[in-house]
Amino acid sequence: MKHTIARIEAVPLIYPTEGHFKFFQGPPGRPPGRAAVLVQITTAEGCVGWGQSVPVPTWSYETLESAYWTLTRYLAPELIGLDPFDTPAIQAVLDRVVAPSFSTGQPMCKAGLDLALFDLTGRILGQSAAQRWGRTGRDLLTLSWTLNPRSLDEVPGLVAQGQARGYAHFNVKVAPDLAFDLELCRLVKQLVPDGFLWADANGGYDEATALAAAPKLAEAGVAVLEQPLPPNRLRGYRRLKQQGALPILMDEGIVSCVELEEFIQLGLLDGVAMKPARCGGLTEARRQIELVHNAGLLFLGSGLSDPDLALAASLVLYGAYDLAYPAALNGPQFLRGSILESPFEVQAGQIAVPQGPGLGVLVQADRLEALRVRDL
Repeated sequence: MKHTIARIEAVPLIYPTEGHFKFFQGPPGRPPGRAAVLVQITTAEGCVGWGQSVPVPTWSYETLESAYWTLTRYLAPELIGLDPFDTPAIQAVLDRVVAPSFSTGQPMCKAGLDLALFDLTGRILGQSAAQRWGRTGRDLLTLSWTLNPRSLDEVPGLVAQGQARGYAHFNVKVAPDLAFDLELCRLVKQLVPDGFLWADANGGYDEATALAAAPKLAEAGVAVLEQPLPPNRLRGYRRLKQQGALPILMDEGIVSCVELEEFIQLGLLDGVAMKPARCGGLTEARRQIELVHNAGLLFLGSGLSDPDLALAASLVLYGAYDLAYPAALNGPQFLRGSILESPFEVQAGQIAVPQGPGLGVLVQADRLEALRVRDL
């Protein structure tokens, strides 16, 4: 049976947060929290798929407002009448309406549509992500607890919080203060000597500091260094890769396979910290994982403090591709509230990969009102 997109709706949400995390500072006049846009696609035949855009203006350039209005005013009207299975036609429309600049235009916004289409078509097919991709993967993922302390005095308590919830592995936010970062990593390694320790600079070092940092962080017990420089400092990445003190992961600068392939060929990285939300959704994220695998590079899984459907997308992707490292998916750590019939739970530092069709989760519509934003 042929299916046709009949309606696309979007609902702006803000999830309450707890704990300190540097990316959760909202604009004046709006309560702090984790903004998201829920996307619902309905076909003429009555089938429904759900997705979620998760803009973070303190991390990238997309906002709750830009994602919501681009979805509702620009992208959604152009997709009405298309076949949800016709990925090339849909991608052509998305690129025409919001054109690429250096890379994919408004990828976080478009990720919500991609996830909803994946969920919709998966439900029509009656297939989970792993079944659809012909993969076995794993049913449980081990998580990493995020540390973003404002002082070293906070570290033992924050580590203890993670351990109390069963976490054995930790990722730390570093940069620009290298002296603080080294003390932080040494302390975490002292407290959790057997844990996987992952440092993420979010582009916060300059080149000289990053080159000095990598060997010292390695001595402190750090296993990988993520995004040490801003994404456009390509010569710096090459020097860090050549230095070889730590595996260098890219994150913010990897939006499409086009630049990822270029960066691999130029010898700029040892691997990628994947995020479906960053690169326009599951379709592109899956291509990137396969490109990294084929190049023999590292694939680590992370997120953007993903709630609900965005988290489900990361879980089904990382589960299907048998993620070998603890995943830095800190939505369950920092976010409160859920729109799912069965909210995600972390047990012993692990989280179950959804097994149902599509994204494998169900939305409970009456839970939307508690999180809805009404003043866009």
